[in-house]
Amino acid sequence: MTWIPYKRSWDGIDSTGHNVNAGLLEKDRNLYTIRAVPLTDVHSIHRHAPPLGWQYVIVVLSSGLAHPPLYFYNGGVREFLATIKQHVSLLRSRDDANVFLVNDLQDPLQKSLSSLELPRAVPGSNGTALHSSISSSFSNETPGRLNDATVDGKSTTTEYNGKQKQKFNDPARDISIQVLEKFSLVTKFARETTSQLFRESHHDSSNSYERMQWMNSGSINMASIEPTIKQKVPDENPATLDSLQVDKLSLVWGKARQSPLNYVEWATFLDSEGRVKDSEALRKRIFYGGVENNLRKEVWRILLGYHAYDSTYAEREYLASVKKSEYDVIKSQWQSISPSQAKRFTKFRERRGLIEKDVVRTDRSFTYYDGDDNQNVTLLHDILLTYSFYNFDLGYCQGMSDLLSPILFVMENESEAFWSFVALMERLGPNFNRDQNGMHSQLFALSKLVELLDSPLHNYLKQADCLNYFFCFRWILIQFKREFEYEQVMYLWEVFWTHYLSEHFHLYVCVAILKRYSRKIIGEQMDFDTLLKFINELSGHIDLDGIIRDAEALCVCAGENGEACIPPGTPPSLPIEAESMYLPQDDDL
Repeated sequence: MTWIPYKRSWDGIDSTGHNVNAGLLEKDRNLYTIRAVPLTDVHSIHRHAPPLGWQYVIVVLSSGLAHPPLYFYNGGVREFLATIKQHVSLLRSRDDANVFLVNDLQDPLQKSLSSLELPRAVPGSNGTALHSSISSSFSNETPGRLNDATVDGKSTTTEYNGKQKQKFNDPARDISIQVLEKFSLVTKFARETTSQLFRESHHDSSNSYERMQWMNSGSINMASIEPTIKQKVPDENPATLDSLQVDKLSLVWGKARQSPLNYVEWATFLDSEGRVKDSEALRKRIFYGGVENNLRKEVWRILLGYHAYDSTYAEREYLASVKKSEYDVIKSQWQSISPSQAKRFTKFRERRGLIEKDVVRTDRSFTYYDGDDNQNVTLLHDILLTYSFYNFDLGYCQGMSDLLSPILFVMENESEAFWSFVALMERLGPNFNRDQNGMHSQLFALSKLVELLDSPLHNYLKQADCLNYFFCFRWILIQFKREFEYEQVMYLWEVFWTHYLSEHFHLYVCVAILKRYSRKIIGEQMDFDTLLKFINELSGHIDLDGIIRDAEALCVCAGENGEACIPPGTPPSLPIEAESMYLPQDDDL
């Protein structure tokens, strides 16, 4: 299929006497031109007939690329579809009458996402081909972008204690169409930008690998990494062997977990005015033991960045008072919206509706949120809706309620829970961006870390066409919230928030889990669907302490080579340019 745009009038001359076609800018013609695309590469065609303006279609490829809109100035959409139907099978989507599936290609990812309980994670007409998109990106080392997908997925089963809840099937039609409409305008820019970013990252990483020459069929030579070990953890003394399989690293040195930090020990880290005297020592202590529950409220506010390490008791008390007033002002903005205003405020109604549906199914098996008319569920709703006004560009996406729930439980205060959540979203917000930049960079980094630390598994996943690593999507999006019990999740999160060994320790946890089951994955020759199902069924069956020890060993082993695998600005690192952290969502562009 080839598409060459032109402007048409009956005689080729517009009302001013100028040749219309000659007036087309060359850059516009190039942007909207499609040159010889095989119909076998087309996944779907989206038809749009707005009440005002020209009709147009958007062609979505199996690779995930959405071409810019193809405009029909004098009708012809029906004839265009009829012509396509003469050459390929064209079926109307069950979810959207204006979406036509070409050859009805079935992508296994969408089916598997239902088992991963992220029904809205990949909006599209009956399942968009995100699997092939990411797989192609990683295998070619020059990924453009994830498919037109919204990372606002939310699972509706497997709460922290594994209890089943009713599944919720919410069609993604509106988000899908909005993404296709808006993202088609920036497809070329986004593709070139992300490709350049990951090409540079891969180039740097490859050079680092070649210089160090670490890997040898999944093994790491201890002599070559000994200096890194000494530099990273000078008080650790790992056994020195000529060669050591990474599979056995946890048996060699992974420091045993300690008891949680308590009030008595916490006091030793503070000076007389409440300042943390040695932030690195505190972060290390929490990394190896966590925090007692009755101390979490005070410590989490510092770990999350709501309070500074060098703030005093008086400064923290004053800030809480100021922030309480600021929160009340932001909250009043949506509380003051009258019903008549809400009728004319589509974005508000949509976000409020999403939040209302999500909070009533978030951790309801946990006592704090259990029961009808639970005031804590109301607080969850109010904080999330207030956040959508605080950060209007990002708004609300499914999955955010999972991140807020433990914070509210610990803080037991609406304002402090809000500002702690804001601090967390400064780092994890890009996970929910419409352009998928945060998730894409983390999945890419995970792919490179597995290649570095477990080459046999990497080679198998490459052979099985699973290098997209989308089976780890839920782990990363909501920080393993669905994989462990509630108390374990809080413990794991505070380990992450220390940033003691790495800001991206969660990626090493991903590698540690995959590595622990790599022989099973390879031995059973798991394909993409089977692997997704297997990963989902690990929920509630992972040895958290053992995995943290494994991840620590892997992180120390990887050293600078591991850091070279992670593109700058990858969450939860603070974005390089804070002002461009969030892209406007939906129709805000």
